[in-house]
Amino acid sequence: MSNSKVHSYRSHYKSTLVLGFPLIGSHIMQIVPHLTDTIMLGWYGVDELASSVLATSLFFVVFIVGSGFAIAVMPMVANAAARDDFSNVRRSVRMGLWISFIYSVLVIPILLFSEQLFLILGQDEGLASNAQMYLRIAGWSILPGLIIMVLKSFFSALERPNIVLFSLVIGGIANVFLNYAFIFGNFGMPELGLAGAALTSVITTFISLIILLGYCIFNSHYSSYILFKNIWRLDLEYFNDVFKLGFPIGVTMLAESGLFSATAVMMGWVGTNALAAHGIAIQISGFTFMIYLGLANAATVRAGRAVGRSDYEGLKLASISVVVLTIIAVSIIAVIFLIFPKFLMMLFLSPTHIDTPLIVSIGVLLLAFSALFQIADGLQVVILGLLRGLQDTAIPMVLTTFSYWGVGIPFSYIFGFVFGWGASGIWLGLVVGLALASIFLSFRFVRLLKLHY
Repeated sequence: MSNSKVHSYRSHYKSTLVLGFPLIGSHIMQIVPHLTDTIMLGWYGVDELASSVLATSLFFVVFIVGSGFAIAVMPMVANAAARDDFSNVRRSVRMGLWISFIYSVLVIPILLFSEQLFLILGQDEGLASNAQMYLRIAGWSILPGLIIMVLKSFFSALERPNIVLFSLVIGGIANVFLNYAFIFGNFGMPELGLAGAALTSVITTFISLIILLGYCIFNSHYSSYILFKNIWRLDLEYFNDVFKLGFPIGVTMLAESGLFSATAVMMGWVGTNALAAHGIAIQISGFTFMIYLGLANAATVRAGRAVGRSDYEGLKLASISVVVLTIIAVSIIAVIFLIFPKFLMMLFLSPTHIDTPLIVSIGVLLLAFSALFQIADGLQVVILGLLRGLQDTAIPMVLTTFSYWGVGIPFSYIFGFVFGWGASGIWLGLVVGLALASIFLSFRFVRLLKLHY
């Protein structure tokens, strides 16, 4: 390999990391409130933990579909920003906000009246009632949360993700103290338990949103985009563009998040301890997934900007660099899951609780399976990010939906209940579905590069 080629690769690795690290940090900080909820509710009580697992599973299914429209803003802004087209940047963001508002109005009733849905899915009456109580408070954070996602796409596409990271760090710090106050009744606050965790999530979401809005309105660099100019006016052309690009993204993300939520339902059939172990293992895996998601966002921005500049050699090098970095990351994380599973599980549980040993024993097995699917999960989300940078979302939606629901869910049920492997079998189905999606998406991306670039 020539020295110039080596230098070019090094440059792309550096650029990906410079953009990717703040994006990884912002994704991690965005789930910190829910991670904190899980840890503190695990200390508070197993029933409260299990109820929050059910509630947040539904919340994230609903939230993740809406965030597809917000994510669609990212490649559109990246493409326009590469051409210094301020008008199209503004139009993309504005219609992303429009769709987020409409979507939130439509889905909030699902969260407010969710108990019957949980009962239909075979969940315990007490858990279903508590989960609805949680969502009747936390559900109101969906609109500010989606606005954050739109602004996150805006700042990321401009390669300024540190702003998003800062806002979410402040929100995450506030969440720790408010959870400690409202769940356990410290600092003179009432002891609200599960309801306290829900209230805290709403408050911290608004804190992060206010910070981002402040940058958009009062910082001269970003206020020059006048994002909220004529915000009340419908821009039908860009409304349709954001919707057409975002809807497949939302469905794709629904297919994956729904895969994990469906396994939570199956775990509820196994038992409360299995559901609690599943919730902890999912939180740990979800935390590490933020690393891959940050790299995927970096891939989307860099691919979108390369296409905007018609720099197709740069597109190829950027793609290779982000895939290599992902493989390195997933390998390290898989080793950590295999070496320290008990330590990771005990972060979420009281050592004196009577059910802790059984929950930990189940969770250790689940983390072993999580180590298996790290490579598949990391690669599939990063390649999805590259495809979104090319504004290719419809075919990936079909490929992932088939992999997750046509293969992953049936295999989870077969392994878990037909073969009688229980919690381990359910997670083995996850491995199969994610691995197949990774293979399909890799072939799709390589094919597009060969055909068009």
